[in-house]
Amino acid sequence: MILETERLTLRPLTEADSAPLHEIMSDPDAMAHWDIAAIEDPDLTDAIVNSQIEAMDTGRARHWAITRTADGAFLGVCDLSDIDRWHHRGEIGYLLGREAWGQGYGLEAMRAVVTQAAALGIRRLTARTHVGNIRSEQLLVKLGFQIEGYLRGHIQRDGERRDCHLFGLLL
Repeated sequence: MILETERLTLRPLTEADSAPLHEIMSDPDAMAHWDIAAIEDPDLTDAIVNSQIEAMDTGRARHWAITRTADGAFLGVCDLSDIDRWHHRGEIGYLLGREAWGQGYGLEAMRAVVTQAAALGIRRLTARTHVGNIRSEQLLVKLGFQIEGYLRGHIQRDGERRDCHLFGLLL
């Protein structure tokens, strides 16, 4: 399903998106608040994209490439994942390249994802941020999410445990 906003087109992720996504995932700044460090091996990015495509094929998730409608530029990715149709819930996430930061693209894309989740019958969304990821936390608050919890040592990365904040939104 393609989602369109004022400036963006969100289209289903494909294998062809692996190369531009790798440019973002190999950037340490872009990956600073992710569960994994910057990726050097493009084959790992390929494997991630392929697993996301498989999750879409089985209905467990929806993954979109975020592109700028005016010129088709690849800006990043976003998703609705961990879809639980029984309990009508899912999790959202996004990743943007540095060139797209500070321009409202993340908020615009995620508004479309939240609207799509509601249209699919999802009634509860969650999102998780690494503690210190102020920009993502501000974005979630603008979407109406509320902080619901503090996950101590939730992620193992770079030889240390990282804490996360859990956010939730009832639709």
